[in-house]
Amino acid sequence: MTGGVSTWIHQYMTALPQHEFVIWAIASDASMKGKFKYTLPSNVVEVHELFLNDALKAKESIKRHSYTPAQIETLRKFIDCDRPDWETLFAMYQDQQIEPLSFLMSHQFLDILTDICKEEYTYTAFSDFFHTIRSMFLPVLYTIHAEVPRADLYHSIATGYSGILARLGSYKYHAPYMISEHGIYTREREEEIIRAKWVIPAFKKFWVRFFYMLSAGAYEKAGMITSLFAGARKIQVDLGCDPDKCIYIGNGIHYEQFEKIGPKTPNGFIDIGAVLRIAPIKDVKTMIYAFSGVKYRVPNARLFIAGPEDDKKYAQECYDLVERLGVKDIYFLGMVNVVEKMVDFDFTVLSSISEGMPLSVLESFAAGRPAVTTDVGNCKELVSKVAEDDDLGSAGYCVPPMDIRALTDAMARMCLQTDKRYQMGIAARERVQRYFRHEDMMSKYLAAYDEVLKRWQE
Repeated sequence: MTGGVSTWIHQYMTALPQHEFVIWAIASDASMKGKFKYTLPSNVVEVHELFLNDALKAKESIKRHSYTPAQIETLRKFIDCDRPDWETLFAMYQDQQIEPLSFLMSHQFLDILTDICKEEYTYTAFSDFFHTIRSMFLPVLYTIHAEVPRADLYHSIATGYSGILARLGSYKYHAPYMISEHGIYTREREEEIIRAKWVIPAFKKFWVRFFYMLSAGAYEKAGMITSLFAGARKIQVDLGCDPDKCIYIGNGIHYEQFEKIGPKTPNGFIDIGAVLRIAPIKDVKTMIYAFSGVKYRVPNARLFIAGPEDDKKYAQECYDLVERLGVKDIYFLGMVNVVEKMVDFDFTVLSSISEGMPLSVLESFAAGRPAVTTDVGNCKELVSKVAEDDDLGSAGYCVPPMDIRALTDAMARMCLQTDKRYQMGIAARERVQRYFRHEDMMSKYLAAYDEVLKRWQE
C-alpha cells in the first residue's frame, strides 16, 4: 500500500545503492500479489510475498504429530499469549516442518483451549472462542512455516508479524535482525481493536494480548530497536525492550525538493491541504466535522484531501458524511505529486489518532506551510520545539485527537491569522532544514547497521 511508511521504505532503499535488498512483504490477501504501488529500485534483488488469508484457506492432509512436553508447554503459552519460546516454535515449524493445521486439529489443542475457556470465558460460547482462536493463531503458524529468504541482516519496519519474521530469519540463517518502529505497533493495534466492530467484545482483551505477545517476541532478540523520537523510545522500554538496544532516529526528507516552493498565489480562498491515507487511523471523519464548523467562520476556506483510499469502506463513509453534512468545498484528490501540489495550500492539517513522526508534516514544513495536527506521536514537538537548541518558535497548532471543537478552533485560527501563519511557515521550514534532512537520517541508519553487525559478531 502507499503511505508514509511505504514511501519511507522506498526512499530508504533507493538511498542505499551500495546494498542489495530482499523485500519480504506481508499482505492480507493473495489478490494483491504482484500489484506493487511503487517502482522497485534497481538494488531490490528479490521480492517474497506472504498473504495471511492464505492460511485460512489451507486444506492440508493433517498428519498426527507426537509433541514433546517442552513443545506442549510452549504451545500452551503461545495459545494463552504468555511469552512462548519462539525458538522452540521455529524449530517445530521450520526444521521439523510440522503443518500449521496439525496442532490446531489435535486433542492437545482442544485440551489447552478448554482449560483457557474454563478459566477466563466461562460464560462465552465455546464455538465462538474456538473459531476466534483458530483464526488468530493459524496465520502465525502459517507465517513461521513459510519459506525464509536468506539475508545478511533482517530489518523489520514494525513488530507484529513482520517482527516475528525478522526473528525467524535470524534463527534460520544465523544473522542479526533489527526493528525500526514508525509508530508503536502494539498501541496502534490496541486502538484498532477497541474500535473494531468485527471483534466479539468478550475477546477484545485477548486480541490485544495477542498483539502484545507478537511484539514482545520481536523485541526480545533484536540487535537494535529504533524509534522516531524520545517519547516512543520510552514506550518501547516500558513494553520490555532492553534500554541498551533502543535508540531513536528521526525521519528525514529531501529538503531540496521543497525549499524553492514559494508562498501561495492569492486566489481569494484559504486552501487547506490534508495529505494522508483515507483510513480509520487517520480519523478523516473528525477532520470533516471540524471543517464543517470552520466554514461557518471562514466561508472562503477550502479543504483538499490528497491520498489513496486504503480502506474503501471507510472512504465511502467519509464521502457519505460530507454529503450528509452538506458541507461545501471539500475535495478528494486521490494520489497527487506532493511537491507539485504543496504550492496550492496555505497550511495543512492532520487529524490522526496515531502517528510516529509523520512525513506529511515534515514535507508541509519544508514547503513553508505550517500545520494543524493532533497530539499524537511526535507532532507536538514538531510544531513547538524538537531540541534544546530549537529557538525557532511555533510552526502550527496541536490539539487532542478526536476533539472536533479543538480542531475546528485551531483550523479557524490558522485561516484567520494571516501574518502569524506566515511566520509559522518560516519557523516550519527552518526546523526541517536544521533537524530533519534525509542525508542525516541515512547516515544514522548506516551507523546502526554497523553497530548491529558488530554486536552480533561479538
